[in-house]
Amino acid sequence: MLVESPPEQRADVMPAPPRRRVTRALGLLAAASIMVLVALSSITIGAKELSLGQVWHGLFESTGTYGDVVVDERLSRTVLGLLAGAALGLAGAVLQALTRNPLADPGLLGINAGASAAVVTAISFFGVTSLSGYVWFAFFGAAAVGALVWFLGGSRGATPVRLALAGTAISAALYGYLQAAMILDDAALAKMRFWTIGSLSTATDETIAQVLPFLVTGSVLALALARPLNAMAMGDDTAKALGANLNRTRALSMLAATVLCGAATAACGPIVFVGLMVPHVVRSFTGPDLRWILPYAAVLSPVLLLGADVLGRVVARPAELQVGIVTAILGGPVFIFLVRRRRTAKL
Repeated sequence: MLVESPPEQRADVMPAPPRRRVTRALGLLAAASIMVLVALSSITIGAKELSLGQVWHGLFESTGTYGDVVVDERLSRTVLGLLAGAALGLAGAVLQALTRNPLADPGLLGINAGASAAVVTAISFFGVTSLSGYVWFAFFGAAAVGALVWFLGGSRGATPVRLALAGTAISAALYGYLQAAMILDDAALAKMRFWTIGSLSTATDETIAQVLPFLVTGSVLALALARPLNAMAMGDDTAKALGANLNRTRALSMLAATVLCGAATAACGPIVFVGLMVPHVVRSFTGPDLRWILPYAAVLSPVLLLGADVLGRVVARPAELQVGIVTAILGGPVFIFLVRRRRTAKL
């Protein structure tokens, strides 16, 4: 459903008063502090809890038991959580602005479905068994679907409605293929069952190194699109009058969201609600200005992702619940509560 911004809210996209800018900046600093605390919790809390002193020893004197646990396991997991969370938050915010739908998420344009279909193809037809192999297939699957959605959505004449319809249709077809492939191939079913849950537990330095260039590139591109997307929120005619290139902005927005979501999904599987809920909640207190929504989403999305990962380790000790399960369990009821409690934040 398209959500047009009423005139009184479109005015919020204009430069905020100095006092409001200071408040937003202080809020962003507080959010960054919370992110640091959650990251420290991710390193210290696990099947075996570590003190801050032991964490310090493991980080800077990486020998012995503490070094193995902190550096080889929890540090990589935490770094991937920070990167993937920021990527999903940015991708969700960009897609919500692109489609003018405050409830849009990366799954709306078929990006998650493309990554999942590529992974099951790699397992069933190419015999790929390692995570490092999944990463590239998942990323290119997401990229291919993003390009196909852009083409079917009208390419240079793409509109929010066409993009959403094309993404929905492609997602339905790909998920049908996904289910058929897993039913026919027991090996694919066993491996995909774990991958599709969404997890940070398989994080390694190699995986992070593979997806980092894409995550950095996509993040820079998404942040650079804040102003033209703000102009598009005022309507196509107004955006053109302000000098915005609509086709270029939509194409670059699709590219940024595809790169970000594709890389994050490739590294840790499809994780729901992060890219949907965080930008939506952020918009409720920042207003529709993407110059603030994007930085806040990039900081608070890792808080949600890592917080869910830590919670999954605590509630199921000595085992753990994968982060994709926790975000689904928590995200659904919380998001329904937010939507029912207050008016849906407009774009």
